[in-house]
Amino acid sequence: MQGFEFATASRIRFGRGSVAQAGTAAAELGRRAVVVCGSDARRAEVLLEMLRAEGLEVYAQPIRGEPSFGAVRAALGAARDFGVELVVGFGGGSALDGAKALAALLANPGEILDYAEVIGAGRPLSAPSLPCIAIPTTAGTGAEVTRNAVLLSEEQGVKVSLRSPTMLPRLAIVDPELCLGLPPEVTASTGMDALTQLIEPFVSNRANPLTDALCRDGMARAARALPEAFADGGDLGSREDLSLASLFGGLALANARLGAVHGFAAPIGGAFRAPHGAVCAALLPAVAAVNVAALRSREPSSPAIARYAEVAALLLGDEAASPEAGAEALALLVRRLGIRGLAAYGLGTADFPGLIERAKAASSMQGNPIALRDEELAEILRRAL
Repeated sequence: MQGFEFATASRIRFGRGSVAQAGTAAAELGRRAVVVCGSDARRAEVLLEMLRAEGLEVYAQPIRGEPSFGAVRAALGAARDFGVELVVGFGGGSALDGAKALAALLANPGEILDYAEVIGAGRPLSAPSLPCIAIPTTAGTGAEVTRNAVLLSEEQGVKVSLRSPTMLPRLAIVDPELCLGLPPEVTASTGMDALTQLIEPFVSNRANPLTDALCRDGMARAARALPEAFADGGDLGSREDLSLASLFGGLALANARLGAVHGFAAPIGGAFRAPHGAVCAALLPAVAAVNVAALRSREPSSPAIARYAEVAALLLGDEAASPEAGAEALALLVRRLGIRGLAAYGLGTADFPGLIERAKAASSMQGNPIALRDEELAEILRRAL
């Protein structure tokens, strides 16, 4: 067994109605706050009133689409002018990543490119982030318990991360009731993102006993609840299971590695305007099938083969299910949820070489259970079209 480390948000509050505790929790951390939310700030109005009722001065900062360098720079200027002491993220993964980036940059000198990976200087964020509370309103990214923020560089057409252990939120509040009524398409893409972030850490080369336990429980919940929540947006039981699965996926990916799905998702998301969860969903069955074939061919004694068999058993409820059956079950689930292939976002075979080169350099790819050859990476993209 490899040694491992486990780090997460200082506190996690999970449960129906738990968002009601946001006001009192925020009052313990600061008096002047910004709520980073999605494009429709009206959805955050109830939260803003909770904070104001506790005596906080607060304003909303919408993030339209995925958080870009430009959006974060604009938010940074407004927050400094206001004298922000506390950042609250309220929304999907984009809002939470925007909040974590803002909290980090408010506490450190310089600008985004000083700290961004890949295209920036990659300097460490030496000063601890401002206090941050993360409140997800979708069940997918698990960003409320991760130590990075993914940002889009519009100029270079790539997504890169700010990353630091100090970016972990002080408090994550996960209230399944906030996910009630999400449209089926959003439920499908975010739910498949959650499932991906449970499967990839489980089969990764940095899996550990603690993340394994989270992944096993989360996969079983997601496999059961995702079709139910897709069919009935008001089913609170399935929303609760998906919220917990998403939380477990965030905990797992932050403490084990990911794999080829996320290795591709970053360059694809930077080059094409496609939702992260939808990209992961399209890639997941293809990556599972190609990984299993590569492992059987080149590393037949790899423990990852047995891991993929466990995934299949959890997805199908059949302990005798093969790894190949698991990949087929994922493909069937993607079709059942109406997930579109990557060609729907403009990706074609001419894009393969550039995407493959960028994916091979991605940090997530280093966690894949086997080093994939270029032709295997191309096969993943072909299947995902």
